[in-house]
Amino acid sequence: MPARHLADLAATATRLGEATHLWEPLVDYDPVSRFYARLALTPEHEAWLLTWVPGQGTDWHDHGGSAGAFVVVRGALTEEHARLQPDGSAVVAQTRSLGTGALRPFGTRHIHKVTNTGLEPAVSIHVYAPALTRMNGYVREGDRLDLVESRLAGVAW
Repeated sequence: MPARHLADLAATATRLGEATHLWEPLVDYDPVSRFYARLALTPEHEAWLLTWVPGQGTDWHDHGGSAGAFVVVRGALTEEHARLQPDGSAVVAQTRSLGTGALRPFGTRHIHKVTNTGLEPAVSIHVYAPALTRMNGYVREGDRLDLVESRLAGVAW
């Protein structure tokens, strides 16, 4: 993934995050599952608003070959990510806290788990290129991740 492409995704996420008039009216918090709304779909990328009440998060997943970037625009999120090994396996590598204003770009082979571990709701803006068509799910076994499912857009989410 060219660094310029990741920089473009990061700039788009930042620009959308600063355009509060676009996303603030859409913010909704669902106590049962994460709320999400598509903000943009272009030939170059798609963008989503996600909200997270305390305790909500994703399972381990990748983005099916799409690169991306997300910015936290309210609250804080915790991201765990995995490092791919030469044999194709994934090993849990690092956990980072992402407060309001934090930007996280990632390449096409990024595997992570994102959770609101804080006490307040959080809001984030996510940009993907190309648009998401598949997401792969993983299960953690010790410090390793095993691929367990592949979900298609419009079918499984």
